[in-house]
Amino acid sequence: MENVKEKVAYLKGLMEGLELDSSSKEAKLFKAIIETMDEMAEAIEILEENQNELDEYVDTMDQDLARLEDDVYEDEDDDYDYEDDGYIEVECPNCHETVYLDEEMFEDDEDDEIICPNCNKPIHFGCCCGDENCDCKDE
Repeated sequence: MENVKEKVAYLKGLMEGLELDSSSKEAKLFKAIIETMDEMAEAIEILEENQNELDEYVDTMDQDLARLEDDVYEDEDDDYDYEDDGYIEVECPNCHETVYLDEEMFEDDEDDEIICPNCNKPIHFGCCCGDENCDCKDE
């Protein structure tokens, strides 16, 4: 931010170098413009300092929260067995991600497909042509 303050100081110097009559309208205008720019540069500097303080504070909070999450949820995902809670592990043929589907989704015989929660494409479990009595194989 010193760059803006330096530029305003340079403009002040240029104005003084012009040796304008201080009672002229032009000199008063230039002086008012440069004073306004100087105030704006100071306000920007204060805002930048406040922003830097906020950035540091948020970074500290983020680190504290990460430590807290590690303490509270330590190895919880690694120990969780989805199959014990009525979920079935399936690999989506479209995105090849492992998804866990509720067993109740498979109890409905009317739907032969389920939408993948990752790629939003259908996962087919029945026959590819939709006819339950045909001999074709799923691809």
